[in-house]
Amino acid sequence: MALYSAAAAVLEGLERGEGGLKSLVYNSGFPHVRQLYALVSETLRYASVLEKLLDGAALLQAEKKLAPQLAKVLVYDLLFGKGLKCGGRWKALARRHRARLEAELARMKVRHKVSRNEDLLALEKAVSAAASQVPRYVRVNTLKTCVEDVIDFFKRQGYAYLGKAASVEELKALSRKKFMLDLHLPELLVFPSQTDLHDNLLYTSGHIILQDKASCLPAFLLGPAAGSHVIDACAAPGNKTSHLAAILKNKGRIFAFDVEPKRVATMNTLLTRAGVTGCQLVQQDFLTVDPRDPKYSKVTHILLDPSCSGSGMVTRGPGEEAAPSAERLQALAGFQRRVLNHALSFPALRRLVYSTCSLHQEENEDVVQAVLQEWGSAFRLVTAFPSWPCRGLAAFSGAENCLRASPAETLTHGFFVAVLERCQEGAAAPSSMPAAAKENPQPGQGTEPGAAPKKRKKKKQWVK
Repeated sequence: MALYSAAAAVLEGLERGEGGLKSLVYNSGFPHVRQLYALVSETLRYASVLEKLLDGAALLQAEKKLAPQLAKVLVYDLLFGKGLKCGGRWKALARRHRARLEAELARMKVRHKVSRNEDLLALEKAVSAAASQVPRYVRVNTLKTCVEDVIDFFKRQGYAYLGKAASVEELKALSRKKFMLDLHLPELLVFPSQTDLHDNLLYTSGHIILQDKASCLPAFLLGPAAGSHVIDACAAPGNKTSHLAAILKNKGRIFAFDVEPKRVATMNTLLTRAGVTGCQLVQQDFLTVDPRDPKYSKVTHILLDPSCSGSGMVTRGPGEEAAPSAERLQALAGFQRRVLNHALSFPALRRLVYSTCSLHQEENEDVVQAVLQEWGSAFRLVTAFPSWPCRGLAAFSGAENCLRASPAETLTHGFFVAVLERCQEGAAAPSSMPAAAKENPQPGQGTEPGAAPKKRKKKKQWVK
C-alpha cells in the first residue's frame, strides 16, 4: 500500500507543479526510490489510456473515496504492470473492478484495431503532435505584478520578446527562447509549447499562472466590475477563480464551490500562492446551494464550467473521449442542463458564462438552447468576443453568438463559451463587452478585446 500511496502523491505533486519527477520521487521518503520512479514513469507513459479506462469503466464514480492519482497507479499495475502485489484494501478494490476494466481495455483495442497493450501507446504520438501545436500560455497575475515587469523579468533571463502577435501564424512560428504578447488577451504571454516554467521563480511565487488561452476566456468574458459578488460554481483547481480575483482586483467577493475535499485543498493552495483574498471556498455540491440564501443576495455574476467529456483537451487520445457513448453524453448533458438552470435561478444574477472543454454539440449548443427555451424571455445570449474567429455551431438561431476554440484554428485546447445576460424590460441591446472591461480597461485593451496595450503609470513589484 505504501508504494501506491507514494506514487499517487508524486503524481499529485506533478499536477500541482510542486517539482519535477526526480525531485518528487527522491524527496518522497519512500525507501525504494527506483521502484517508485519506475512505477510513476510507466503510469505517466500510459496516462491518457488510463484516464479513458477509468472513465469508460466509471471506476471513480463507483468508488467515491478513490483519488484519481491512486486509481491510475492501481489500474496501471493491474493491467499493464507486474500485477498488484501489495496495496491492502486498495488492491482488493481494484480487483473487484478488474472484469469491468479489462472489458473496457478490450473495447479500446477493438476501436483502434490493435491487439497489444503497447500498441495503444501509438496514440500518444498523435496526442503529442496535437499538443505540440498548442503554445505554452502564461497569464500574468495582476494581483502581484504587471505585464511590463514580467516581460522585463524574462528578458533578463535570456528570452527574446517579439512584441504583440498580429496573427495565430506568428504564434505558431515561436521557437526556442522567444515569446510574445497574445493577440487577443491583454495579460497573456505566449511561449513555444516545449517551454517548461514550473521551476521558474515567477511561477513558484504566484506571479504568473500557467493556463491555456481557452481556459482564460470564461473569466475574461464574464468581466465582473471591481466590488461585484461572483460565484465560481465548479471552481477546482482554481485557475479561473484566481483570474476572477485579478479582474475584481481583490475587491468584492467570490464564492468558489467544489464537492471534493482534496480538490478544495488544492484550490486553497493555488489561490493562496496567487495572493487571492475575498474568496470563500465552499466544499459543497453547487446544485445543493440555496439561491435564496441571503449570503448570495448580491451575486450578479456566475462562472459555470461544469463536468464534461473533456473531448477538447489535446492531452487526450484521438477517437476516445472524442467519441464517448451516446448514454454518457446524454447523462453529461442532463447534468449540465440542471446545473445551468440552477445557476440562472439566483435572483440578482445579471451575467453568466457557461463553458466546457468539450467538442460535442450535445454538451454545448444543445444545453444552452434547451435552458434558454425553459427560461423564455428572461435571459438572452450575448455576442461573445465578436473578433474571435470560431463561432458556435448553427444548432439554433443565435448560436453564432457563442464561441468555440480548437488546436487547429485558435492554437488552444478545444473549448466552448456562451455568455448569457438577464433581459430587463425596456433595456438596451446587450453589450458584448463585460462591465469590468468597459469600466476598467486592462492593459492591451481598447474598444474591444485584443486592442493595443496601454502602458501603466505605476508598476507593481514582484518577488526578487
